[in-house]
Amino acid sequence: MHRIAVVAVNHVKSLELAIPGQVFGTAHSHDKPVGAVFGDPLYDVIVCGERPDLVVCGRSGVEMFRMTAPYDLSDVLTADTVIVPGARTDIEPSVEVLDVLRQVHSRGTRIASICCGAFILAAAGLLDGRRATTHWTSAAGFAERFPRVEVDPNVLFVDDGDVLTSAGAATGLDLCIHMVRNDFGAAVAADAARHVVIAPQRDGDQAQFIVHRDPAGASGSLEPTMRWVRDRLGEPLTLSDIARQAAMSPRTLNRHFREETGTTPLQWLLTQRVRHAQELLETTALSIEDIARHCGFGSAINLRQHFTRRVNMSPLAYRRAFQPR
Repeated sequence: MHRIAVVAVNHVKSLELAIPGQVFGTAHSHDKPVGAVFGDPLYDVIVCGERPDLVVCGRSGVEMFRMTAPYDLSDVLTADTVIVPGARTDIEPSVEVLDVLRQVHSRGTRIASICCGAFILAAAGLLDGRRATTHWTSAAGFAERFPRVEVDPNVLFVDDGDVLTSAGAATGLDLCIHMVRNDFGAAVAADAARHVVIAPQRDGDQAQFIVHRDPAGASGSLEPTMRWVRDRLGEPLTLSDIARQAAMSPRTLNRHFREETGTTPLQWLLTQRVRHAQELLETTALSIEDIARHCGFGSAINLRQHFTRRVNMSPLAYRRAFQPR
C-alpha cells in the first residue's frame, strides 16, 4: 500500500491539513469482493507532527485549535509520498522539518506542497532551479524571498516530477486527484473525485484567476453546455457547434469559457476526450482505433499524438500500466 505522510508543522492551516486524508483516503481499488461497496484502500495516510500541542490556524492565521499528531517526524521517512500543507509564512519552519524533507528528497521520495506549503519546500532548498507555484496573493513575496525558484502564479499546480506544488487551498484537491491518477489511473481518480464531490480534475496549467459563477444549471453557467459536449465527445464538434448550443457567438463563448474554466472551449474539449480515452483504456478491451472513434479523435494516429502530449505516455503504454489484470 502506498503510504502518504502529511507533515503538520506548527501553525499549519486547517483546510490544507485535511485535504490529503480526504482525497487519498477515498481512493479504492476497482477489484472488490462480491457485495462490497468499495475495493481495498490504495493509500495509507498518516499525519506526522513536528511537536506535541501544534497550533492549527484558519485562513487568516488565527489559531483555531491545537492538536498532537499521531505520528512523529521520523515516520515521514517511511513514506512513499510526502505532502506539506500550507502554514503561516511569517514563521520560519523548524530545522527538524527542513532536515527531514531534505532526507526524503535525497531518497527520491515524491514531495508535494499545498498552497503556502511551497514556502517550506523552498526553505529546504527543494525548489531551487525549479518551476513552482503558490497562492497568487503570496507569489510576489515568494519570488522575492526565494529568487532561485521560477514562480508561476498563473497555474493551479505544477508537476515537476518528484516535487509538486499547488496554488490555493482548493487546488490541493486538484493536485491530490492528479497524483491518484498518476498512481492508479483515471478510473480510480474519477471515483475518488466523485466521492469527494469535485470535478474529476482541473488541468494544472489552468489559470488561478477564475470567475466562479453560479452552481451548475443556474442562469449564466456553462455547465449545461459542457454536459451537452461531454455527451457528444465522439462527434466532430466545432467551436461554432458549441457556441450555437450555448446560444452565444464564438467570441462571446470563448470569453465566458475562459472566465468560468480558465481555458478555451476547444482546449477543454480536447481534455475531455483524452480523459474519456483514459477511462476506456482502463475499463474496456476496445482497440486503439475504436477508442479514437469513440472519443472524437477520428484515427489512432490523432489519438496517440494528443494522448502522448497530455499524458506523457502512449495509449498502449497507459493501458498496460493501468488496466486491471
